[in-house]
Amino acid sequence: MKKIVILISGRGSNMQAILAARLPVTVAAVISNEPRAAGLSFARGHGVATRVVEHRAYADRTGFDAALAREIDAFAPDLVVLAGFMRILGDDFVKHYAGRLLNIHPSLLPAFPGLHTHRRALEAGVRIHGCTVHFVTPRLDHGPIIIQAAVPVLPGDSEDALAGRVLEQEHRIYPQAIRWFCDGRLEITPHARVVLEAERTAAGTLFAPALEP
Repeated sequence: MKKIVILISGRGSNMQAILAARLPVTVAAVISNEPRAAGLSFARGHGVATRVVEHRAYADRTGFDAALAREIDAFAPDLVVLAGFMRILGDDFVKHYAGRLLNIHPSLLPAFPGLHTHRRALEAGVRIHGCTVHFVTPRLDHGPIIIQAAVPVLPGDSEDALAGRVLEQEHRIYPQAIRWFCDGRLEITPHARVVLEAERTAAGTLFAPALEP
């Protein structure tokens, strides 16, 4: 059974969704850079080991990244999952976990990388917004895309209303992406695209998310 480590900074709602999905994986640990992160208590309550690597204790990103990697590697995970982890990770850290580091971003990448995605979507007047699970690469929010989910932007939407609808879909697609990874069904092509095994029709169409029966 594959082992995963989840990184959080706050309440970890995506971490909670992953645990609730009861995937055929071992969640070896939940690690946070914030000692007061509410998600740590939730994880402990579900029998998951927790660790804290506080970024403020380190003079620079390099020192923090190295300490974080040591904590992660102590659990020897097959996959590292960023679930609301609010720190930018350096290139060396990302390269160390190349091909086994996932993130979820609250937009339909490559649209709206970075912060304040829902506000920017409303300001841009887009009609469709959503979320993306992707492999992490040194270029922020530009790694190979695994799965996306879209929601309509409704007339009169507020940031909070739109964010709430997107978050519901985050909780659906992140466990799915992890399941695919742990089942060995994901392949990153030489052109930095993700191919999902057995999700193509005879015509070669790839559905993301997969169509429901």
